[in-house]
Amino acid sequence: MLNLISDAWIPVRRKDGRRAVIAPWQMADETLAFPDWPRPDLNIACLELLIGLVFLADPPRDAEDWQDRQSPDPDRLRARLAPFAPAFALMGEGPRFMQDREAFEAGVNDTNSPDMLFIDSAGGQTIRNNADLMVKRDRYGALDPATAAMALFTLQAHAPSGGKGNRTSMRGGGPMVTLVDPGGGLWPLVWANVPDGAPATPEALPWMHRTRTSEKGEQVFPQDAHPAEAFFCMPRRLRLVGGEGCVTGVVQRPYGTNYAGWEHPLTPHYRQKPGAELLPLHPRAGLFGYRNWLGVVLPAPNANDTARRARVATLWHARGDRRRADLIVAGWAMDNMKPRDFTFSRAPLLDLPDETAERVEGLVEAAATLAVALRGALAPVLAEGESREAAREEFFARTQAAFEGRIAQLTAVNADPQAVARGWLDDLRATALAIFDAQALPGLAERDIRDQQAIVQARSVLTAAVAGYGKLGQSAWGALKLTAPERKRRKSA
Repeated sequence: MLNLISDAWIPVRRKDGRRAVIAPWQMADETLAFPDWPRPDLNIACLELLIGLVFLADPPRDAEDWQDRQSPDPDRLRARLAPFAPAFALMGEGPRFMQDREAFEAGVNDTNSPDMLFIDSAGGQTIRNNADLMVKRDRYGALDPATAAMALFTLQAHAPSGGKGNRTSMRGGGPMVTLVDPGGGLWPLVWANVPDGAPATPEALPWMHRTRTSEKGEQVFPQDAHPAEAFFCMPRRLRLVGGEGCVTGVVQRPYGTNYAGWEHPLTPHYRQKPGAELLPLHPRAGLFGYRNWLGVVLPAPNANDTARRARVATLWHARGDRRRADLIVAGWAMDNMKPRDFTFSRAPLLDLPDETAERVEGLVEAAATLAVALRGALAPVLAEGESREAAREEFFARTQAAFEGRIAQLTAVNADPQAVARGWLDDLRATALAIFDAQALPGLAERDIRDQQAIVQARSVLTAAVAGYGKLGQSAWGALKLTAPERKRRKSA
C-alpha cells in the first residue's frame, strides 16, 4: 500500500501544461507549476502538506539560510525526507499516516463511507433526516489510496464540528489559509511559506505514539509538541479500512486531540479585544475582496494586536525579499457544521507603513459606510433581504479595480492622500448611483406617484451621503480624513 514519502502519488501540473504524478521530494523540480487534484480544497491542503513536510524535515534556520536555499535541490530534499518514510505508510500493521495508533476493534464502531473524509459530504444525522441539499451523500463509495490520503490530511487540517466528541481542527472548522506566492512555480510557492525552525524526528509526529485524547477536556498546547504538529494535527481519531487496491471505509472514535493556544503559520489570527485569546480567522462566503484585506493581505494599522496576518505573510518581508508577491486566500466558509462556499482568491501582498495603512483602512471604511447608504436607498425598489444584499455585494465587486488603483496612487512617490481620497469618493459615487439607477429607473414612469416620489427622494439622500451630508456621509468623509461640508441652515423669515 501507498507510502507518502517514497512513492509517487501527488498529481501535479507542469508549467507547459502537461500532467505528472510525483513523490514529495520531487516538488523541488523547477518544471512544476501547481498541484492538480480534482478539487480545490485538496489542492490547497496539498500545498499545506508539502510546506509541512519541508518544515518537518529541512526548514531554513533563519532569513539568511532561507535566502541561500531558494534554488530547488531535489537530491537534498529526498535525503532529508527519507528517514520519515516509516511514519508515512497509509495502511498496514504499523504506524499509519494521520490515523489513530490503536487498531479499532471490528464491530465496536460503525464503518463509514470514505465520503465522510470530505467536508462537503453529508453527516449521519443529515442523511437520516434526508436533509442533504447543499451537502452530498454517497459520492465516493471507494477511494484510490492517493485521494484517500489527501482527503484524510484535508479533514484533519480543516475539520469542522462533527458531533459529540469529534473535535474541530487546530484552527477550528474551515480555517482561512493564506499562502505567499512569488510566482515561478511550485517550489518557489512552497519555499516562500516554510517557517524558520529546526528539523524534527519521526517520533514528533502525533500518530507515532498513543493518541492524546480529550475525554476529560485535556488540551495540547504548543509547548507540549514540536511546532511541525501545526501541519500534522490529529483532532479526529480515524482508521481507514480497505485492501491493496482502494479505501472502502473509515472508522471514527470520538475525543481526539484538543489543541489550544496554537498560532498556525498559514492562517491570520485576531483578538476580539486587546489581551483576549488569539483566534484563527475564517473566510466568509462570497468574493474575498478589498473590504476583507485588513489583517489578511495588509497589516491592520495600530491594531493593538487585535488583527494579525499569517506569520508567513510577515516573514516574506522580514526575510528581505523585495519581489512582488501575491497572497492566495482560500478555505471553506462554514455555517457551524455546514459548508457554504469554498473561497479561492488572489490579492497583492503589501507591506505598508502605519500612516499609509491608516489611509487604506479609511478607504475601506468609507466604502463600507456608503454601501450601507446604497442598501438603504434601495428600500423603495427592492425588498429587504437577499436582493438588497446582492446589490451591496455588487457595489464592492465593481469598486475592486478602482480600489487597487487608488492603493497604487497612495504608495507612489509624492502621493497626495487628499487627492486619492477625493478620487475614491468619485469612484464610490459613480458606482453607487449606477447600481441604484439600474434597479430604480426601468419602469419608473409606470409606477404609482408615491413610489416615484420615494425613489427620487431615496436617490437624493444617497447622493447627499456621498457628498458628505447626513450621518453616513459625515462618517464616510471622516474615515477619509476629509472635512465634511457644513449643513446649510435655512434662513429665518
